[in-house]
Amino acid sequence: MGPTIALLAEVAAQKGCQVLSFDLPEHGDRKDEPRQCNPPNAIQDLSKIMKYARTITNNISLFGCSIGAYFSMLAYRDEAIRQALFLSPVVDMKQVIENMMRRFDISEERLRQEKKIATPAKTLYWDYYQYVCAHPVSWDKPTAILYGAQDTLCEAGYMRDFAERTNANLTILEDGEHWFHTEKHLAFYRDWLEGKIIK
Repeated sequence: MGPTIALLAEVAAQKGCQVLSFDLPEHGDRKDEPRQCNPPNAIQDLSKIMKYARTITNNISLFGCSIGAYFSMLAYRDEAIRQALFLSPVVDMKQVIENMMRRFDISEERLRQEKKIATPAKTLYWDYYQYVCAHPVSWDKPTAILYGAQDTLCEAGYMRDFAERTNANLTILEDGEHWFHTEKHLAFYRDWLEGKIIK
């Protein structure tokens, strides 16, 4: 369990909340499994988690970090969510993929023809890109976002636009990055959790 999830569990427990946590395909304890981390697979997993959570309570809040927040918004668009807390969320996956394509000089036509292109950062898939283009995020749950101004994955303009469009509460840590990992970042994150988690 990474430090951000450990802190979430600690602060949530202090407020009397239970936490269900799991790894996406190709992440954490599932890093070596062959199942691809793509929207259909992630949505399938998230749907199972929600189904289980509903057997415990109907008072459900959501925490999502990075791509986990993106997949959660796809999977839980029609679910009753009391509150969503997002840390460094990917709010525009199309923009993230297209930025990577530009960075490595990969055209849309080339990706369409080759279907799968490995880059030094991540492997790009045509079917993944097509899914993202066909399923833009639609989100209307009460949401608070913690974002680092030095985040190079999700540009500030997109984050501000998303927050305004969805009426989300946006907190920006000026020297924060995409991954909150320093002692200062984690202390700020803890304070944010303590102020945002609804009892």
